[in-house]
Amino acid sequence: MKTMLCLIAASLLAAPAAAQDRSTFTTGPVFEDFGPHAQVEQTQPLPADLALRHSFDVAAAAEDGRFNRGFESAARFINMHSANGVNPDRIDVALVVHGRAVQDLLTDEAWAARDLEGDANPGGDHVRAMLDAGVRFIVCGQSATGLGVANEDLIPGVEMALSAMTAHALLQQQGYTVNPF
Repeated sequence: MKTMLCLIAASLLAAPAAAQDRSTFTTGPVFEDFGPHAQVEQTQPLPADLALRHSFDVAAAAEDGRFNRGFESAARFINMHSANGVNPDRIDVALVVHGRAVQDLLTDEAWAARDLEGDANPGGDHVRAMLDAGVRFIVCGQSATGLGVANEDLIPGVEMALSAMTAHALLQQQGYTVNPF
């Protein structure tokens, strides 16, 4: 009982700290409709010649017909650095997608055929915009096989790897850092 009360108290104290004022967040300059970020007065400005190669690991599927949160984080990364002087051409981003998140990369036809929520992939337009901007989406072939997803089920431009582990190993050899959260 004492442990239960401690857990409840801890969760109540943490709730206000977790709330964020997102009213000052904006989108753009690369993705005008998504990838919100805040302007920050930095103590150390970003180097003028900064180049970034960064990968994101995404396993959690989108919630209730929304755009996948992991995909949104990658768009935020690009927008916030571009808004702070980093040339978008010097930002290379790859998303390694596995588990149920693979379904968030389905074409509208494959989405509808699986009787997922809605008639079309709700994040498909954002994924296509990110692909057009040079973002790489790399699907774990092991997850895809387990979910019955073939290459032709994926939005054009999405890559298929042997596995997520293989994709991460290859990206690290190419100089990509891995998003730690």
